[in-house]
Amino acid sequence: GFEEAFLRFEPKRLLFQPDDFWHDLTADQRIVRNPQKIRSVRDNAAFVARVSKEYGGFGKFLAEWPDDDQVGLMAWLGKHGSRLGGNTGQYFLRWLGWDAFVISGDMAAALRDAGLDIAESPTSKKDLDKIQRQINQWAAETHLPRRHISRILAMSIGENHSPQALREYMGDD
Repeated sequence: GFEEAFLRFEPKRLLFQPDDFWHDLTADQRIVRNPQKIRSVRDNAAFVARVSKEYGGFGKFLAEWPDDDQVGLMAWLGKHGSRLGGNTGQYFLRWLGWDAFVISGDMAAALRDAGLDIAESPTSKKDLDKIQRQINQWAAETHLPRRHISRILAMSIGENHSPQALREYMGDD
């Protein structure tokens, strides 16, 4: 429902929506009805359009960003986008198809378990740089995409469930 409510996040379509469209979203049961978050979608549609115009496409902009500098890209998104810092920026990059790691609690725990000296919820520039260096090192050693390394880390620690338990939870007995 979220993608449908926001017109599949197509910036050009979103930019031409009247104020009533945005106001009506605050009552739409398919989404989180937080006015600031709804406004950020509108603001980010304009942001993507500006970057696209400047770089000949938002995908081109992302393709030109060094793939070993996700932390720098996340900082840039946080500064220039609307509410695109932290985890939102990580999920945004992954949703767009950029080879992004996502720093979940389990991923951070796995990194600490591997000996990386970072906070339980790493958000400082120092911790993020440590994570970037470690992920880059493993990507170079294994030739795996950073998103795969991130998923492997997240699934290697913490509470995991058997395939049968997941099927039961999803109602696919």
